[in-house]
Amino acid sequence: MSLIESNMLPIGTLAPDFSLLNTVLDKTQSVNELFSDKATLVMFICNHCPYVIHVKDELVRLAHDYEPKGVKFVAISSNDIEKYPQDGPEAMKIFAKNSGFTFPYLYDETQDVARAYDAACTPDFYIFDGEKKLLYRGRLDDSRPRVENPKPVTGKELRKALDAILANQIVSEIQFPSMGCNIKWKNN
Repeated sequence: MSLIESNMLPIGTLAPDFSLLNTVLDKTQSVNELFSDKATLVMFICNHCPYVIHVKDELVRLAHDYEPKGVKFVAISSNDIEKYPQDGPEAMKIFAKNSGFTFPYLYDETQDVARAYDAACTPDFYIFDGEKKLLYRGRLDDSRPRVENPKPVTGKELRKALDAILANQIVSEIQFPSMGCNIKWKNN
């Protein structure tokens, strides 16, 4: 496992377009189908990363709390499944079901979407407004797995950003990179 920080895509960036396999529904879906006119949280995750496993229950709570308010959630896995078969589409479908995901879990086979979003780690979070402009990128909160004095997983930084967007307020420019396992890139 290689620990890495997110790249912090510039605020205001328009959401890169994509069409990817939704492993839960077994169909391809695009940005236009998946994004909300209020806010959309795009999450680069995978099945095996201890940082994702550490926060996955909070991701489900976030969706439970914010989907009724019109926020959409989209999870994407971009890992190389030749080297990490536990992150393949069938395993993703099982992981999503067992984790209680109520949102799409998409497979980025070519890794082009991860590159377009400048994603670097799992988890990596991006919140876009109704016009598909990036307003937040960074970490869920300041908790980390396997530390001596663990902080609780609260999702407070994502929640604060989502609350601001829903209230038509400015999202704080103070944003910290996410941290986790590096995306498992294919050898090109």
